[in-house]
Amino acid sequence: MILGLEWYWWLVILAVLVISVPFKVKFMKWWGKRSQEKREGQRGKWGEED
Repeated sequence: MILGLEWYWWLVILAVLVISVPFKVKFMKWWGKRSQEKREGQRGKWGEED
């Protein structure tokens, strides 16, 4: 037992981490692209009504 958990719980925790990390990376890339598109969209709104 490590920190009071059986070995199979450590396998479960490790599996969850291995599965969740790629999803987090994909989400962070998507979020960055989305926020960049929002910023670029706001630049074009102002000053073009002349």
